[in-house]
Amino acid sequence: MYFPSWLSQLYKGLSRPIRRTTQPIWGSLYRRLVQSSQRRNPEFNSFAVRTNTCGELRSSHLGQEVTLCGWIQYRRQNTFLVLRDFHGLVQVVIPQDESAASVKKILCEAPVESVVRVSGTVISRPAGQENPKMPTGEIEIKVKTAELLNACKKLPFEIKDFMKKTEALRLQYRYLDLRSFQMQYNLRLRSQMVMKMREYLCNLHGFVDIETPTLFKRTPGGAKEFLVPSREPGKFYSLPQSPQQFKQLLMVGGLDSFHMLLWFQIDIEMSFVDQTGIQSLIEGLLQYSWPNDKDPVVVPFPTVTFTEALATYGTDKPDIRFGMKIIDISDVFRNTEIGFLQDALSKPHGTVKAICIPEGAKYLKRKDIESIRKFAADHFNQEILPVFLNANRNWNSPVANFIMESQRLELIRLMDTHEEDVVLLTAGEHNKACSLLGKLRLECADLLETRGMVLRDPTLFSFLWVVDFPLFLPKEENPRELESAHHPFTAPHPSDIHLLYTEPKKARSQHYDLVLNGNEIGGGSIRIHNAELQRYILATLLKEDVKMLSHLLQALDYGAPPHGGIALGLDRLICLVTGSPSIRDVIAFPKSFRGHDLMSNAPDSIPPEELKPYHIRVSWPTDSKAERAH
Repeated sequence: MYFPSWLSQLYKGLSRPIRRTTQPIWGSLYRRLVQSSQRRNPEFNSFAVRTNTCGELRSSHLGQEVTLCGWIQYRRQNTFLVLRDFHGLVQVVIPQDESAASVKKILCEAPVESVVRVSGTVISRPAGQENPKMPTGEIEIKVKTAELLNACKKLPFEIKDFMKKTEALRLQYRYLDLRSFQMQYNLRLRSQMVMKMREYLCNLHGFVDIETPTLFKRTPGGAKEFLVPSREPGKFYSLPQSPQQFKQLLMVGGLDSFHMLLWFQIDIEMSFVDQTGIQSLIEGLLQYSWPNDKDPVVVPFPTVTFTEALATYGTDKPDIRFGMKIIDISDVFRNTEIGFLQDALSKPHGTVKAICIPEGAKYLKRKDIESIRKFAADHFNQEILPVFLNANRNWNSPVANFIMESQRLELIRLMDTHEEDVVLLTAGEHNKACSLLGKLRLECADLLETRGMVLRDPTLFSFLWVVDFPLFLPKEENPRELESAHHPFTAPHPSDIHLLYTEPKKARSQHYDLVLNGNEIGGGSIRIHNAELQRYILATLLKEDVKMLSHLLQALDYGAPPHGGIALGLDRLICLVTGSPSIRDVIAFPKSFRGHDLMSNAPDSIPPEELKPYHIRVSWPTDSKAERAH
C-alpha cells in the first residue's frame, strides 16, 4: 500500500496530543493537505469511472484529457471551484463562454459538498496565479463536460477539521464526519497497521487466521455479557467478552499458532511457548507494523513487576516518559513529632511516601495545593503534606514547621530535589499511599504542562511490560472470597503453585500487560493446560460452577499442550499513534459513552409481537415513565 507523503505530514501533526495544543492543529494541517497528493496508481483508477485522482496531477500532465470525480470543496466567484477527494484537491476552471452554458450552470448551481464528475484538459495556471503551497498548484482543469452525480442539501456542519463540532453531532452524522481528513487519515492508518500485522503473523511466522463464533454461552466471572435470546424458551446465547475459550480449544486441536482479528482487538494464541516468547513476538509485531515516518520501535521493551510498578508509579500502567517517582521516606520520619506520620508508622504496613514536583513552587498556585489536599481527603481519606524547600512557601501547611532540619536535608538527599521543587508527602498503608501519589503524579503533570512545562514528550512512544500480577484479588462485595485478577484460565507462577493450597492470596500469575504512555494496550497470560489444576481453581478457590465449563475441562483432559496468548487493543493503540483525544476518533461507527448509536438510535424497542418467538416479555419500570421512553 502506498502511503503518501502528505499523510506523513498529517501524522506528525496528529502525534501531538490535541488537549495540550494551544492552537487547533487542524487549521495548519488542512492548509498542508490541500497542497498534497498521491502519486498516480493506475491499478486503483482502473476500477473507477475516472482517469485520475484529484491530488495527483502535475505540470507533467499538461495537455492530457482527464476525468475526475469528487466533492465540491468550495467555489470562488463562479469562476473557479476546488474539487476534493481523499487524495487531494485540484482547481477547476468554470467555463464562461455561451457554448458551455450547461456546464457552467451545473458547476455554479451545485451546492458545496455535491458530488460531480468533470472531464477536461490539464492546463497551466496563468503566470502569477500559481499556488506553491498546493501540490497541484501549477495546473488547473479546463472543463469540457460536467455531470452532477448527487446534489448536497444544507449540511448540519461544515466538512472542515478546524470547525468545532460536538461529539454528539459528529456521531449523529457520522457519515459526514468521515469525510474529514482527520477521520480519513485515522481509518486508513488503522487499515495499514492491521494489514502489516497480518503480514507479519501469517506470511512471516506461519500463523493461521481463524474466526471463532460470535454466539456462545454465558461464562463465569468477568464483566456482564450481552445476551442474545434464542427461540427455545428460557435459553440464551451470549456475546463473549473475548474468544478466550475458543483460543484454548484451538490449541487442543493442534493449531499451535493462530490469530484472529476482531472489530477492536487482535487475539493471538500459541502452543509450546513461554511468557518471554509471547513478549518477543509482540515486540516484533509492533516493530514491523509501526508507521514508517515515526522513530523505529526499540526492542526489547523494559519490564517491571506489578509490585514494582505500584511502589514506583502508584499504578499498574505507568507512564514512564517522565520521572516524579514515588520514594519511600519512612526512615526519615521514624522519630517525627508530626501526628499523622506517627500514627501511620505505628501500624502494620504503615509507610511514608513522597513524590517531587519539579519547580512546583514556580508553577503551582495556592489553589492548586488546596485542590490536591482536598482530592486526597475526599477520594482516599488521606492527608497530603506539601513541603516547600523554600521555607517561606509552606502554603497552608503549618505542620511542615515540625520537620527538623536534619529531616529536611535527608529528604533533599533521598529525593534529589532542588530549591524550587515541592515535595508531596503522605502516610498510610503501602498500597493506599502509593495509589494516591500515583494519581497526584499524573494530575500534577497535567497542571505543570498547562502552565508551560514539557514533561511528557508527545512524540515519544514508551512501551513497558508489567508482569507478575497477583493471581487472585479479594472480592469487593465479600473480601473473604477470591476472584481472578485476570481471568480464571490464567496459569499461576511456577514458583507459587504450592501457595494455591496454603495462601492463594499470595500467589502470582503468569499474566502480563503491555503499556504504552500510561495506557494498557494489551494483556495476556500463559494458560492453565492441566484439567485437574483448572478444576481446583474454578471449584475450590473461585467457587464457580464447573458444569458451565465442562467442555473446556474435558478438552484439557485430552492432551492439551502448554499454551499462552495475548490480545492487543487496536482502538487504544491507534488512538495513541494518531494522537487522537478519544478512541471514538479511530472507529468508523462507534457507540457513545452510554453505548448508544446516535446515528441509528440503537438500541431500539421491539414490538411485543416480534418478541413472542423468543418467549420474552418486557417488564417496564413502574416508577419512571422517562426510563420507558429511553
